[in-house]
Amino acid sequence: MDESGTTAFPTAVIVMGKEEAGAVLDEELRTRLDESVTVADGWDALGEADVLITGWGCPALTERTLARAPRLRAIVHAGGSVKWLVPEHAWDRGIAVSSAADANAGPVADYAYACVVLASKQALVTAATYAARGGDGGWPGFSERQGADGRTIGVIGASRIGHRVLARLAAADAGYRVLLYDPYVGADEAHRMGAEKTDLETLCGSSSVITLHAPLLPATRHMLDARRLALVPDGSTIINTARGALVDTEALTAECRSGRLSAVLDVTEPEPLQRGHPLFSLPNVLITPHIAGAQGSEVQRLGLYAVQEVERWVRGLPLLGRVERRDLRTSA
Repeated sequence: MDESGTTAFPTAVIVMGKEEAGAVLDEELRTRLDESVTVADGWDALGEADVLITGWGCPALTERTLARAPRLRAIVHAGGSVKWLVPEHAWDRGIAVSSAADANAGPVADYAYACVVLASKQALVTAATYAARGGDGGWPGFSERQGADGRTIGVIGASRIGHRVLARLAAADAGYRVLLYDPYVGADEAHRMGAEKTDLETLCGSSSVITLHAPLLPATRHMLDARRLALVPDGSTIINTARGALVDTEALTAECRSGRLSAVLDVTEPEPLQRGHPLFSLPNVLITPHIAGAQGSEVQRLGLYAVQEVERWVRGLPLLGRVERRDLRTSA
């Protein structure tokens, strides 16, 4: 209790961009927060913070920043990865760290699955051919049309997003054959997810669509390099909604330029690609600016998740999105 005899709420300080905060934590969610914590905004309130609510527009925290928050006991991130945000010093201090990555995974999985379906029907190449032919002559002949049924889909990484993509593929009517490469998943577990565990070379050599859902680690950088891309069958599509550096951009550009492969890229290396990069002008390549994750009306999923985490923390309950230091070695 405080000096007046009333129960004092912990103080939650929101540190993210003003526009982002208004979208992620709308008036209804802010009102809900007020029921369990005292809410403050901005860096000037760090000294009073028991919990930080971070999100887009928040710069990386540092030891110096955390030193200004001596009362801090939790960091709740209304976004995905915290690897860039939270220094290891936070765990040294015993600060609980939580991420709304689970809330962000659904939109990414939906987007990736939609891209798999489009790629299975070779929508990019067909659309380009249609546009080039024009008029009545633009209709593809019967033998030119591509279907999804029976396609082999290669999934790289059974992450929280990859796991959801696998579930969508397993539930599809198309009867996909699904190959999975993930060194941390056994054959039996892969089978339960509706996939066949395989090595990366076999996956590349057998898949008509490859979708990436692996974290960026030293061991996964350029995992799809020139050698492995050369294994991918003609007419196949590479989908990347994970991290741009998982794919060797120069090697992929060469394959797409030749027309042998297509690509759907929501992430690139570098990001963003420089203006005039050849990939932008290729008819068999679709590049979007990191839109697979929560966008527009979807971002309130992140805010709701963060508010619920704060409520759990106030009540002394386990955090559903808790991130441990050891997770940083294998997470995105």
